Amino acid sequence: MSNDVDHVVERTVEEQPATIRREEVHIVRERGSAGWWVAAVVAIIAIVGVIFLLNGGLTPTADLQAARDQGATLDRADSAAAGAQIAAADAARSAEAAAENNARASSNAAQAAVDRSVATEKDAASAARDASANEPASPPQ
Repeated sequence: MSNDVDHVVERTVEEQPATIRREEVHIVRERGSAGWWVAAVVAIIAIVGVIFLLNGGLTPTADLQAARDQGATLDRADSAAAGAQIAAADAARSAEAAAENNARASSNAAQAAVDRSVATEKDAASAARDASANEPASPPQ
């Protein structure tokens, strides 16, 4: 690992005649254990996470049931709204059909009244003709 720590430095200096000087440096490195500690902590966290996931997290059964109940309530409300829309559309169609039937009946009644008026007028004209035909030609004096 790259957590190596320099702890001990050994230096040896040998002096030889004044013209040559030789120096050796030995660096002794000890491996640090910080990497192993980090790996152990990560492993513990991973194990705790797996246990947490296998136990279903923090959501208790009552919360899950409440969420299901809320979903069912929303579904019933949506169904009721859709039913109300269908009923309103049916009512509008029924009202339109009733208005058409009423207009047709009014038209038929008006036509019947016109036909009766024409018949009454014909009867009155016929009665007037009959009355004028039955009248004596000259009035008695």
